[in-house]
Amino acid sequence: MTVIVTDTGFAADDWTGGFEGSDVLELASDANLNDVSLGGVELVRISFPSFADGRGFTLARQLRLKGYEGRLRAFGHVIADQYAMARRSGFDEVELSDDLAARQPEDQWLARANWKDHSYQARLRGSTAAR
Repeated sequence: MTVIVTDTGFAADDWTGGFEGSDVLELASDANLNDVSLGGVELVRISFPSFADGRGFTLARQLRLKGYEGRLRAFGHVIADQYAMARRSGFDEVELSDDLAARQPEDQWLARANWKDHSYQARLRGSTAAR
């Protein structure tokens, strides 16, 4: 089983299409986007083989810059401390194993759900939310 993390916390996975169809694209962290066709893709899942491997964040940003507007999901070894970066780079959600969700409960993820207010850009602008 898996847990989906969004800005509102933990939820069950509501994707019912399976992960083996033409409407789902699964990318490894070392994927080359020049070799990827996004036509008809509704969900892109980007693998994080290790929490120390940040290449998935770059892929997410590149996909959004290429105009991908569908659902973008990080899965694998993403930790709560990386949630703000995941959202800023373009991910809509994070998919966790039940084991990882048990080690990093919902409150740890929710503490980072205000990712827009606590960026370094907000601090530079002098936003009251970041003080």
